[in-house]
Amino acid sequence: MAAMEDILDLYSRPYDERIPIVNMDEQPFQRLSHTRELLPLKPGYVEREDYEYERNGTASIFIFTDAMGKWRKTSVRERRTANDWAEEIKDLLVTDYPAAEKIILICDNLNTHALASLYKTFPADEARKLAKRLELHFTPKHGSWLNIAECELSVLTRQCLKRRIPEIKTLRKEVKKWETERNRMQKGISWQFTAENARIKLKSLYPQIQC
Repeated sequence: MAAMEDILDLYSRPYDERIPIVNMDEQPFQRLSHTRELLPLKPGYVEREDYEYERNGTASIFIFTDAMGKWRKTSVRERRTANDWAEEIKDLLVTDYPAAEKIILICDNLNTHALASLYKTFPADEARKLAKRLELHFTPKHGSWLNIAECELSVLTRQCLKRRIPEIKTLRKEVKKWETERNRMQKGISWQFTAENARIKLKSLYPQIQC
């Protein structure tokens, strides 16, 4: 409950470009290719594919989203190691928000989502400089629905990834096209659920204090 209310309080803050609130999430993607040619579209029939497929490896999709700023950024990597996360964080701080005093980053509790990952990847002086501009907040265990970036990943999956994509180069191209179009349309997420709502609707989950 403490972690949930911490996240909900962050969502209730007014927008501050000096200290933006950014959500991040990541998901694996299975790269698949067809083993037979598709049956083309024709009157009365959609394009059809054979149920058999060939595995071409995996990739990891990172997404960062500033819901208040109606902005998101995607990145496709071959892995999701501590080094991968640290490199994404550096790019967020240095390239995307160079003028921000600090970034409040909301993410889940993966062991790679830690300041220690910066020290595993960069020299100590550089890692410390990055860490001082990063404030981490974690969604509760079994509470990833509180992460707005997960909502964006769901949209990405429905609109772009529900098909077979064999090559990581193609995957990067398609995901980036989705990102560009969604940013162009200024799509945002209006979060309405508050800590006050939680204390009513999720009352049974709160500890019962005997006064």
